[in-house]
Amino acid sequence: MKLHPSIHVFERGWLSSNNVLLLGRHDAAMIDSGYVAHKQQTLDLVRHALHGRRLDRLYTTHLHSDHCGGNAALQAHFGCDTYIPEPEAEKVRHWDEDALSFKATGQQCERFSIDGVISAGETLTLGDLEWQVLGAPGHHAHSVIFYCPSEKVLVSADALWQNGFGVIFPELEGDEGFAEAAATLDVIAGLDAKLVIPGHGAVFEDVDAALSRARRRLDFLSADPKRNAEYAVKVLLKFLLLERQSMPVAEVVPLFASIPLMQAIASRHLGMSTEQLAAWAIKQLVRACSARVENELLLNDG
Repeated sequence: MKLHPSIHVFERGWLSSNNVLLLGRHDAAMIDSGYVAHKQQTLDLVRHALHGRRLDRLYTTHLHSDHCGGNAALQAHFGCDTYIPEPEAEKVRHWDEDALSFKATGQQCERFSIDGVISAGETLTLGDLEWQVLGAPGHHAHSVIFYCPSEKVLVSADALWQNGFGVIFPELEGDEGFAEAAATLDVIAGLDAKLVIPGHGAVFEDVDAALSRARRRLDFLSADPKRNAEYAVKVLLKFLLLERQSMPVAEVVPLFASIPLMQAIASRHLGMSTEQLAAWAIKQLVRACSARVENELLLNDG
């Protein structure tokens, strides 16, 4: 199944989310902007695809740094109107670093402004096609996804990948997340989607198979919430390593100590000290061939 000619997907690595550019006859919109460390690459990709046109609108599926880190750069260059899920609006307007996820996860995001909000139940015209905005809590409590009924295309963010989904962060913060993630998978199953543009990874067509894998993964995690916590630690360390490419092993403990979410996971979910958690996380990445240790340096791998 081919994408409609108005839909352009920039598949990125795991540090930056995929970007979806929607080119209409009279305007251009984009969904998600990647991580701040890749902002120049994001800008170059968009400028090349626009061929001198302006980016008019920018939409963010959820306020994680790998999905909104390029917002400020795109705003500065194009002056595009920017929209985020409605419950996050005041946090962004006041740039509340304690309420936003960036500080808690040890990640970066340049401050950006917003021009409006999006809410579940809305219908938007993007790339001359009608897209439904659907609520997709689970990975993030206020995430949204976009579905185009005429093309049977779903922009699923981190609610559904070809093999799983993003960390269920609300569970780590003391809120319900597993049930919401299951409900979101039910919503996706109720659509007639034939092609999915995920937040990470390649565009795929085997929607039913992906949903089955996601449900099995969710059952595995929810059966023992410790598994979700362990997964989060590995993901967060891998993200930091992707950004830095290398770091002294001795700096991992103080780095973990500076990240509020790591501290919460260590004490609340895993019953470990910061030192124990850092040692465990390094061992797990090395075992998975996602990192290696050489000359007292932790190096990105895989």
